[in-house]
Amino acid sequence: MIGLWSIGTMVSTAMVAAVGQGVTFDRGRDFAAWVGLVPRQFSTGSRTILGRITKRRSRYLRMLFVQTAKVIMMRPHRWQAFSFGAWLERAISRMPRNKAAVALANKLARTAWSILRHGTRFDTIKEETMEAI
Repeated sequence: MIGLWSIGTMVSTAMVAAVGQGVTFDRGRDFAAWVGLVPRQFSTGSRTILGRITKRRSRYLRMLFVQTAKVIMMRPHRWQAFSFGAWLERAISRMPRNKAAVALANKLARTAWSILRHGTRFDTIKEETMEAI
């Protein structure tokens, strides 16, 4: 399980059912691309232009990650309990909320893949702090 403080049991079980242990992907960006949460790239020479998200492959997982991101964004008082709290505050201040939600979903998907692939825990220090409170 990835952790209730981050993405919850529904998303983590759906992810495990879809990708197993995550060995199919070499890195988190590959998994996020498979889910459809990375922007499409248009490259000409030395210039790279990022477009909309690709929306390919796993529609169900993409929907779950985006919904999870939107739920996290609804509770700003809890952002500091996560390692990405400061990043999320900056992201919301500089981009529209839906775009920030997809960016957070991308970050969650990459983190979830890393946790699944390497068997580590998410925000272990933060979880211990929250349990003490």
